Amino acid sequence: MRSCSRHTKALIAACLTMGVLAGCADEAGTPVDGGPPRPPASQDGAVSAPVTKVLVVIEENHTLDQMHAGMPYLASLADQYGYATHWRARAHPSEPNYLAIVGGSTFGVTDDATPSVNARRVGQAQSIFGQALAAGKSAHTYAESMPENCHQWDHPEKSVGKPSYAARHNPWVYFTAERAQCLEDDTDLSTFAADAASDTLPDIGLLIPDLTHDAHDASLTEADAWLERQLAPVLAGDDFRSGRLAVVVTADEDDRLQDNTVLTAVLHVGLTHKVVDTPLTHYSLTRFMAEVIGVEPLGEGRGAPDMRAAFGL
Repeated sequence: MRSCSRHTKALIAACLTMGVLAGCADEAGTPVDGGPPRPPASQDGAVSAPVTKVLVVIEENHTLDQMHAGMPYLASLADQYGYATHWRARAHPSEPNYLAIVGGSTFGVTDDATPSVNARRVGQAQSIFGQALAAGKSAHTYAESMPENCHQWDHPEKSVGKPSYAARHNPWVYFTAERAQCLEDDTDLSTFAADAASDTLPDIGLLIPDLTHDAHDASLTEADAWLERQLAPVLAGDDFRSGRLAVVVTADEDDRLQDNTVLTAVLHVGLTHKVVDTPLTHYSLTRFMAEVIGVEPLGEGRGAPDMRAAFGL
């Protein structure tokens, strides 16, 4: 444990005087009682650095109400920072929604087939990842349980056992014109924590849980616990605390029993208890990512409702 600074010692003494030591934290946001790091306090309207990075996390197959009730950690972040009440996914099943977010189109895809089938529908189209790299920015996908970079099949394959990595949840693998970049920057999760801790997350990042941790094959509780572990170094980093990084957590689609409204939480230090009632869609996220890196939004993103304006980012 690092030694306390004079400022920290004075803070602890003041807390003892008030009888609230357990609630105090050091300069890094780590509670002095040894508990887990707390997210930095949001400051709605406060001056912060311009948003230059976006990290997107996509959960699976649950409604706004289900996620808010079943994922208390995510719900607490949504309530602390901000979330949308009328955010609609674009389609069923999963795959077209992932393509919509990163490509501005579903490309006519109506199923969850692997790239061996559906990459031809995407054709030579560009993704937000390819856009970022072409503009001199950085892009990276972190896919949990993926056996090799830019892997185009489920793993393990269904003939061998129950898959944990689903290619349909890794949209970059469908963009054949960007295969070389995908092979370089579409990786497993092994460097994510270090990249977050060292403030070297990319300008456009996508964090993909496996089928256990995205609530597809397991519970929302497990997905929530995994999310807390992954976001801890992100929310403690200088990129996030300065306002340079915005984190967006959404779901690909609902449970197919309602109107496809999903929880989308926007985590940024400039937001405090922000509840956005403006109708938004996955194409709004397409537009937001493009605007952050200064490129033209792809496809339907060009005319999508303005997420940046709605959240005041």
